[in-house]
Amino acid sequence: MQIEDPNQPTTFDLIGGAGKLREMVDRFYDLMDLEPEFAGIRALHPPSLDGSREKTYMFLSGWTGGPNLYIEQFGHPRLRARHLPFPIGVSERDQWLRCMAWAMQDVGLSGELQKRLLAAFYQTADWMRNKAE
Repeated sequence: MQIEDPNQPTTFDLIGGAGKLREMVDRFYDLMDLEPEFAGIRALHPPSLDGSREKTYMFLSGWTGGPNLYIEQFGHPRLRARHLPFPIGVSERDQWLRCMAWAMQDVGLSGELQKRLLAAFYQTADWMRNKAE
């Protein structure tokens, strides 16, 4: 996701850096925990979302061009392999995307940045599908 031109701000910078990214991830998991429409993806997570919250923040930091926190601590993310134990289909993909879109809106990311991120998130979320429909 990182912008290639070193003279341009990274997506991490455009989001607002570590504080805003943390706010977005926290809002995402708060919504997942609170909103009935996300019950399908909530059920795929452990009772405490603390570990998921931290790993997602660390991953997105590097994915958006910020510090590679996840890779430094855990190595290559191997996203698809790490998610294979969980049944992910169209419904789960769409719940994840809707939850993230809501979180991005709630933390005040610009419309253009939301659109760019959602397109990139869609590609990744769709690639994670592993359940026959």
